[in-house]
Amino acid sequence: MRNALTIDVEDYFHVTAFEKCIARESWKTCTPRVEENTRATLDLLDEFSLKGTFFVLGWVAECFPKLVREICDRGHELACHGYGHQLIYAIGPDSFREDIRKSKTLLEDLGGRAVLGYRAPSYSITSKSMWALDILIEAGFTYDSSIFPVHHDIYGMPDAPRFPHTIHRDRGSIQEFPLTTLPIKVLGKEFRLPVAGGGYLRLLPVALLKHALIKINRQEKQPVVLYFHPWEIDPDQPKVPGAPLKSRFRHYVNLHKTRDKLRTLFAALPFGTMARCLEHATGQGGSEQPQS
Repeated sequence: MRNALTIDVEDYFHVTAFEKCIARESWKTCTPRVEENTRATLDLLDEFSLKGTFFVLGWVAECFPKLVREICDRGHELACHGYGHQLIYAIGPDSFREDIRKSKTLLEDLGGRAVLGYRAPSYSITSKSMWALDILIEAGFTYDSSIFPVHHDIYGMPDAPRFPHTIHRDRGSIQEFPLTTLPIKVLGKEFRLPVAGGGYLRLLPVALLKHALIKINRQEKQPVVLYFHPWEIDPDQPKVPGAPLKSRFRHYVNLHKTRDKLRTLFAALPFGTMARCLEHATGQGGSEQPQS
């Protein structure tokens, strides 16, 4: 069973949790760490001879073009994380269209190859922004990995399908690889536990995550997706002053444990790029989701 290994390439000051503390206009005055952290991520993947999909923020690509070329030269898939890390449902269709046009063109020029995959900042394709899929189809993307089938205060479509499927829209079709969840029962009610990575990787015991991902592979016979950010392997990153307690917790919890947890999961499951994983999944007869 091939699983998707994905890395969202952004810096610590880009995250949604800090958008009220760090003005977008001040990004270039922040001390950048994304180049060093992404290279450390590449080295970590080399330890396990793994290839992954790097969803690169256009702002990062513009500032660090050699980093984008290195990701490609080292055999990984290049994908799009938008340009300015803005929530899709907050900026609207016109700004979103310009955002992905700018970032896709930039990445393709630097990587010398077509960019087929997209992931929204903070998984902000929700029931309020399904129109974004039409714009992605127009722009030539063949797959998306933005829908998180959970309840959350920023993102989430709790009733969305849990596994790779095709979404049909008026403008065409696009493959969706949702973020991985495990159904569990809490007080007699079913609840989807997020086990795909990120803050959940840092917060939850790695033994639980390993068990969940292997269970999905073996019992449900479905691929999983694992994601993380380069800043999550950097416990020495600058602390952002004035951030709310919830934001600080979400961002800083267990940063010092991320590398070891990733090593445990890399050793336990087979991973590859999202594009290859989707090829395998659809070859096995991936499900379809009606237009909404």
